[in-house]
Amino acid sequence: MSTQFFSSLSQNFIEILKDDEYYDVTIEVGEDPNVKIFRAHMIILCYRSQFLRRTLASNKKNDTSVLAHIKLSNISPEIFQIILKFIYGGIISLNEQEPSETLKILSAADELHLQELVDYLQKYLIENKVEWMEQHFGLVYQTGIQRNSLLELQNFCTNCMTKSPHKVFKSFDFTSLSEKSLVSLIKRDDLQMKEVEVWDHVLKWGLEKNPTLLPDPTTWSDDDFKIMKNTLQHCLPLIRFFSLSSDEFVQKIRPYKKILNDQLYEELICSYLDSNSKPNDNILLPRYRNIDGIIDSKIVNLNIIALISRWIDKIDIKSKFSYTREFYLPYKFELLLRGSRDGFTPRKFHELCDNIPCTLTLIKVKGMEEIIGGYNPTVWKSPDGCGKYFEIKDSFIFSFKSKDNFKDPILSYVKNYSQALFYERNAGPTFDDDIDIYAEYDDDEDEDDNKNYDFIRCKQQSYEKKIRDTEDKFLIDDYEVFQILERDH
Repeated sequence: MSTQFFSSLSQNFIEILKDDEYYDVTIEVGEDPNVKIFRAHMIILCYRSQFLRRTLASNKKNDTSVLAHIKLSNISPEIFQIILKFIYGGIISLNEQEPSETLKILSAADELHLQELVDYLQKYLIENKVEWMEQHFGLVYQTGIQRNSLLELQNFCTNCMTKSPHKVFKSFDFTSLSEKSLVSLIKRDDLQMKEVEVWDHVLKWGLEKNPTLLPDPTTWSDDDFKIMKNTLQHCLPLIRFFSLSSDEFVQKIRPYKKILNDQLYEELICSYLDSNSKPNDNILLPRYRNIDGIIDSKIVNLNIIALISRWIDKIDIKSKFSYTREFYLPYKFELLLRGSRDGFTPRKFHELCDNIPCTLTLIKVKGMEEIIGGYNPTVWKSPDGCGKYFEIKDSFIFSFKSKDNFKDPILSYVKNYSQALFYERNAGPTFDDDIDIYAEYDDDEDEDDNKNYDFIRCKQQSYEKKIRDTEDKFLIDDYEVFQILERDH
């Protein structure tokens, strides 16, 4: 059995700091006019800090009668006093410290390679000072990014940037961010912020760097525009200009057109005015938005759902830039049926989906990445006897090459309204022959409600365009049907 008396031991070691006789190291800390010289003991410093061990080794004197002397100009005397107490006694008291001072202690502890203290201080700040850190994000971020070892602080900043960017941009010292920090922030694909807001804050940052410029660009000279263009030269390529709506472009970008590249500005103009204009391959896609409750799909992502939502509301349906615009998500999609979960029978389709208005069908082609689907603004039915056509004006069908290749979709609106939809008991979500899906029976075969789909084909008939290159039958890997509902904002 052993008994530990760490409290007394710690106190005794702290008292050594007052020693006037046996010290063998002097440490000059701070910068003029705030400089202080501390007395310390080489043996303790070497075993408590690898940094101080290396520093002392490089300053070691051959003459043992001469004290070793080192300088630490990056640390203030007040902060080093706290650090020295930790080195000797293993004690740190933060109750009376402002969070800004705690951050300075963390930086000093990291510089001196006091990993135990570094880990503790990061955890302390994250668990106890979140509100302050969000309000002073610029200072916290600058501290974390300048030191590769402060991983917990960096992770906190990353999560804050992606999940709560408004808090970052509204922090008291946002405009004090360095260019490097701002660039690392706005380059993120998962920055949860509208692009027009990103643009507004980048401009605010640029104006802060040039206090002689007035906020109103109509007052700027050509030289003023050149100054701002130079200030934002590393930020401008990271703005998703093509994500903006036409109104946002006119109101927010056009007044600053002189800071944009001429070719870029011309392409932006064409993207809004010329339906034949095509995006180039270098256009940055909209930032990915983490919005819960939009859709639970194993077939498509939010990029595709945003496009389909535009098609439902007939927004930019002829524009080849639709996929570059910011996500349009006015709806949520309630899962009614998933083949891999509920089965691939017409019976199950009608049981789960009949008489429910406004549905979206998604089909993943087996053995390929291809996705096809259709929008039904009315309801599906299961009539007795022979199948029936249903007339509707606003239905459409579509196809995508894959879940991740949404740049060249095929969109096809109904042209023969009287045969837009087909209802039959042994058919699934059928858009005439254009998307024909049913369980096929021979003349002498009894109909079985539990038979899976075995006839699936896309043959252009009642819709404007064919959505597949072939009219051959195919199998499906999975299919989903959703009800489309207005989303609460």
